[in-house]
Amino acid sequence: MEQAIVKRVIGPVVDVHFAYGNLPELYNAIEIRLPDRKVTLEVVQQIGGGDVRCIALSSTDGISRGMEAIDTGGSITMPVGEATLGRMFNVTGEPIDGKGPVGTTERLPIHRKAPGFTEILPATELLETGIKVVDLLAPYARGGKIGLFGAARATTSGTR
Repeated sequence: MEQAIVKRVIGPVVDVHFAYGNLPELYNAIEIRLPDRKVTLEVVQQIGGGDVRCIALSSTDGISRGMEAIDTGGSITMPVGEATLGRMFNVTGEPIDGKGPVGTTERLPIHRKAPGFTEILPATELLETGIKVVDLLAPYARGGKIGLFGAARATTSGTR
């Protein structure tokens, strides 16, 4: 874990200075510890001179120039598996539903390659939308990506 110094804070954008040759990779998580909480940043740009530009994933209130920042050496990860079903998490993978810690140690990075086409199983189940025309004429496969736009217009009929 490399230590660095906060150089500039402009809203959710935080510039962090690292020693030359120790720049973190893009999408690495950077942590800043405040007395009451931890702020996680994500590296989005290497701007040169040992500096990286980061986006804060929570409020930057309390962060100031000169504070210590630590490169975690990896990207943000989320818990995965059966234990996550029915749970709610924030953007950094911490549970926010008040049900305590998650009972899994398996975590996957949020930035990773998509599965190969050969790894995707074909859908054999239909998604019932409840819209008669869609379900009958153009049914959707469950698990696929779909977009459906609709509109309704009220008209009045009258005699002239």
